[in-house]
Amino acid sequence: MTFPNLQTTRLKLRQITEADLENVYSGLSNPDVIKYYGVNYSSLEATWEQLEWYAELERNRTGIWWAIISAEDNSFCGAMGYNNLSREHKKAELGFWLLPKYWGKGYVQEALEVVLEYAFQQLHLHRIEAFVETENISSQNTLQKCHFQKEGVLRDSEIKNGRFISVTVFSKLSSEY
Repeated sequence: MTFPNLQTTRLKLRQITEADLENVYSGLSNPDVIKYYGVNYSSLEATWEQLEWYAELERNRTGIWWAIISAEDNSFCGAMGYNNLSREHKKAELGFWLLPKYWGKGYVQEALEVVLEYAFQQLHLHRIEAFVETENISSQNTLQKCHFQKEGVLRDSEIKNGRFISVTVFSKLSSEY
């Protein structure tokens, strides 16, 4: 299967490759990025695990993640995609992260438009869900701007850095797209 490259006015979304190792590491080792993100790495070598995870999702058809690239200068901005893809239940979990220098530019919203279109029209999914740490107001606001419904809070549902955290659940259905 050919990887589905996507494009917006300002962004190109392409497959994450081995050449992205340093970019992924710079994001997933950055304290500002990982503050509300479930995965982080302390070395370039350890970051191979993340690249393998992206590839595994594609191989097993349990998800798909894109590198978010600036169309203007081809710089790596971050990543967005789906995991926990269930064909049986026609749903997947959305995730995304951006390098801090690209925050506040509307890139997540812009990328999300084509990523949702792909999920609903090409993958024929019915539901996209997102689990966001309750303290991550920025990501919650982004999802609400993209008309995701806030469904509720899973109180103390995960342990991060030795303490319980709560997670807000958001969803968007194909009928709302």
